[in-house]
Formats: sequence, structure tokens, C-alpha cells
Amino acid sequence: MTQFDEANKERYLNELLEMLRIPSISANSEHKQDMIKCAEMLKSSILQAGADKATLFETDGHPIVYGEKLTNPAWPTVLVYGHYDVQPADPLELWNSGPFEPIIKDGKIFARGACDDKGQFYMHVKALESMVANNNLHTNIKFCIEGEEEIGSPNLAKFVRANKELLKADVVLISDTAMISMDTPSIDTGVRGLSYIEVEVIGPNRDLHSGVYGGAVANPAAILAKMIASCHDENNRITIPGFYDDVLESSQDERKLMAMAPFDEEEYKKDLGIDSTYGEKGYSTNERTGIRPTIEVNGMWGGYTGEGAKTVLPSKAFAKISARLVPNQSSEKITAKLISYFKSIAPKGVQVNVHEHHGGEPYLTPIDSTGYKAAAKAIEKTFGKSPVPVRGGGSIPICSLFEEELKLKIVFLGFGLDSDNLHSPNEKYDIVNFYKGIETIPYFHQYFAELS
Repeated sequence: MTQFDEANKERYLNELLEMLRIPSISANSEHKQDMIKCAEMLKSSILQAGADKATLFETDGHPIVYGEKLTNPAWPTVLVYGHYDVQPADPLELWNSGPFEPIIKDGKIFARGACDDKGQFYMHVKALESMVANNNLHTNIKFCIEGEEEIGSPNLAKFVRANKELLKADVVLISDTAMISMDTPSIDTGVRGLSYIEVEVIGPNRDLHSGVYGGAVANPAAILAKMIASCHDENNRITIPGFYDDVLESSQDERKLMAMAPFDEEEYKKDLGIDSTYGEKGYSTNERTGIRPTIEVNGMWGGYTGEGAKTVLPSKAFAKISARLVPNQSSEKITAKLISYFKSIAPKGVQVNVHEHHGGEPYLTPIDSTGYKAAAKAIEKTFGKSPVPVRGGGSIPICSLFEEELKLKIVFLGFGLDSDNLHSPNEKYDIVNFYKGIETIPYFHQYFAELS
């Protein structure tokens, strides 16, 4: 099997850098035109790679890019999913370079979206180009690249339901996950679900002088802090009634398999600049981020946060809170429990409002499926060793949607690393990972065709 032409490497990289310069932030309305620009660029890239057609589908939000290369109706069809939208870059002062001014340092691309998900889905575009150029196609290939994954994919379900025939395939292939390392390749066998809410605590009708009123009026910021603290007990187990009711507990055999994956806890702590890990008692670090549900505070604010001191008792306080869910848990049920809990524990003297943002369901992919076997064989071919099956800690909300509406299994073929600073300042993606993905993906298509 011919690999992609070495002479094209620099061009592939430069094309990715050009796309990374577009601030396609779906959460911010001021970037609407940037979203369209990025979608148009992706459409052109898919066509230039050799696709038969590529189209922008308008939605109530940002456009979805669809493309296809249909070569032989007798061949199996692979539907590639990805997203061209990115997280906001804040806080900007923590970036060592401009988030949308990609730089290369020590063999790594630093930019927002470098790994999540522009660098990863673009591997599939370049893999198509390589397969077309080398007459090395074995499957029909479809692309569904959306622009709203980072805000919960609010319009994707409607698109999928209205275009089932267009999206008809035999497997969904996603590169939006990570490997343990390039020395220890791995494949995610599942991702966690998500429930995301915002809590608002309202006290007096205005900010008050903390000396004149402090001690006599409920402080919304202090009340909110107490409410959040009550979500966990002394063993860091979640206290919300019914939270664990539907959790699919992992067997001891599965936990033993997870424990076999290489993991250096000291290096983990060193990389994060912490002196100790923290989490639910009775579970390892890898288990806490893979097979256990969690609740985390994503942001808190209220009162005076500017420079210097201002002695006020704030009128309002806010927090953004997310729960990561494991198999059998329902984002709808958990969101309802979160809303009910925060409202039920509100003390007198304050009003509590809870708003739902978005959610997604957990997903498990069978390791005995044709798609997983093809992915494992492809990685073994290019890495020289079999991949380790692991559970991913992040969320890809559309997984259950594709399985429910299209009756398709999903395969995660990610080439990122957990240390790539996803959603954080100084997001990066190793160039060697980018190229390794382009090299590996054609083997997936070949082996999937052979095994189907």
C-alpha cells in the first residue's frame, strides 16, 4: 500500500495552519462570519482532495459541511464525523502566542483547534487526497463536519433525521479523542456523557456595603459556595439523591484491564503542577476519568473581581457546573436531578435559578465490531504494536444520535494526547501525530473493506 507522498507533507501542514487562523468560535455570535469562512474553506479542501461533491447545509445555527467520494456501490461506506468549531480562547493572557496565530515549536503546533478538532478531522481530508492520488480507495467515504459540537450540537439531530439516506453508511469514524502516547497507542472504547447547567443565586436588590450589611443579609456568593460544596461528601462521592442510580458499574475484570495500561502518576502530577491527585475514594486516577461519573465547577463569579479591593456583599452569584456521565446514565435525568437539587437546598434569604445549557449521552463501542478491529489493525500496521483499549473521559454528544438514527456503530481513531491542552490556553498538536494519522487512516479503510 503506497503511503502519502513525502513531498506533500509541508503543503498539508500549511493548509492546516491556514484553517487554524480562522477564529471559528461557535459560542460567540460575533464570529458568525468566521464560522462561514471556515466552513467554506473546508468545503473547498474536501473537493480539492478528490471528493465527488461537497455542500454546505444551512441550519438554524452554523452550517454543516457534507462531502462524499462514492466510488463503488458494492464497497462499504465510512461516514467521517468531525467539527470545525473551537472553544473560546479565554483567558488570552495565559497564551504564550496568539490562539489564532499558529506557531510551531519543538515539533508541535500551538493554536486553538490544533487538536480539537481541526487538526484531527483534517487528517481524514488529507488521507482522502492521498488515497485518490495513489488509486488506493477501498471504501466509499462521506464527511459530516459540523460547526456546533462545542455548544452541544443543537442542530445536528434535525439534520441527521432529515438526511438519513444521504448519511447512510456502514460505520462512523471519529478522530476527536486521544492516545495514551505515541509509544503506547490506544483506542477509546467509549466516551462519557454530559449534563451542563448554570446556577444563579440572587440576594438583595443591589450590591451592599459588606460592613454595614454583612452578617445580617445572606451573601449569594457564600451561599453558592456552600451549595456547591454540598455536592460531595468527605470521600468525594456525589451526594445528589439518585445520581448513581443508573450507573453501569465496571467489573473487576474490566478494572484489571484498565490497570494494565501504562500510567505514570508522578509524571501526571508533574505535568499538571500538582502535588497530589484528588477524587472519589476507592478508584484510581484513570478510573476516575473513565468509568466514574463526576461533577465539576467550570466557572464561578459574582461581586467585585477587579483590581484592588472593594468591600461589597454581592447581589448575585453565578456558577457553571457540568456532570460527566457513564453508561446507562441519562443526561436528561441527571440534568433534572441537578436542577431539583440546587433549588431544594436554597436557604431563605436568596432565590435560586437554574438554567440548562446542553447535554449528551455516554457511549460505548464494542471491541468485537468490524470497525474496531479495522482500527486496531491499522494502528498495529503503522505503530508496530497493538493498541490498548481505554475509556475516554471526554464527551462527544452526537455518538448516541448516530447510533439511534442511523443504526451505526462508532469507531474512535484519535491521535491527540491528553497533554494537548484541549479547551485550555496553549492548545497544541504534535506534527508527528498529524502525519501519523494521515498515514494510518488509509489502512483503516483498507482493513474495514477486507473485514466487512
